[in-house]
Formats: sequence, C-alpha cells, structure tokens
Amino acid sequence: MQIDWQHFTPWSSLAGGLLIGLAAAVLILFNGRIAGISGIVGGLLSPRKGDSGWRIAFLAGLLITPLLYQLPHALPEVDIEAGTPALVIAGLLVGLGVRYGAGCTSGHGVCGLSRLSPRSLVATTCFMAAGFLTVYVLRHGLAWT
Repeated sequence: MQIDWQHFTPWSSLAGGLLIGLAAAVLILFNGRIAGISGIVGGLLSPRKGDSGWRIAFLAGLLITPLLYQLPHALPEVDIEAGTPALVIAGLLVGLGVRYGAGCTSGHGVCGLSRLSPRSLVATTCFMAAGFLTVYVLRHGLAWT
C-alpha cells in the first residue's frame, strides 16, 4: 500500500473532524439533540410544533458552508466515476440502509460511538463492512470495472 502524498491532507482533515465533533457536541449539550442528518431531515418531513427551527438552521449551515468556503478558496474538483443510474440506485440503497439501521453514519458513527452506544457500534460496523464489501465487489469481483 502506498500513500498518495500529493493528496494527503492530515491537518485539514483533523480540523474538519474537530469541527464535526464540536458541532455534534454543541448540538447535544445545548439542544439535547443528536446530530444525525437522516434524523434531522426526517424530523422536517413529519414536523412537530416548535421543532423545525433548529433543524432548518442545522441544514442551512451544511448547505451554506461550502458557499462561504469558496469565497477565499477554490472548491476542490469533484470527479464522480459513476453514471446517473448507479448514483440513483446507490442513493436508494443508502436510504434503505438508514431506515433499517435506524440512523445514518453521522448519527451512529459520530454521535453514537462518542456516547459509547453498543447499538451504534453494531450499526457503524455494519456500515463499514457493507462499504468495504461493495468496493471490493465493484473493483475486483465484477468484469466491467
């Protein structure tokens, strides 16, 4: 295995991880809510009275941040090596997994593991195993890749 030193970004990755952890900690400490994106979006689809404001603010922050970042910096180039049908199928499978797993990687992987939740440990292990298996099958097991 070789490290791609040209694209190795430990300091910006560490800063990003710290910001994600800080945001999750602030949300649970000051609002008593878990920063799981699927739960936040799901709460907007079936809103309760007085519960939408923080959800909208959190999602707005996720959407506005790249726009603010691109003011002083160029956004990185994104190269997706999949067609629209593959992306749609992948999105549907992720959505299905989120429903079966009762949460997403941010809820279980970031917030659940930091709270030492056994359920989140199992869910995150399953997410990771499914990702490893998918990449292996698509990169090595199928003839068209």
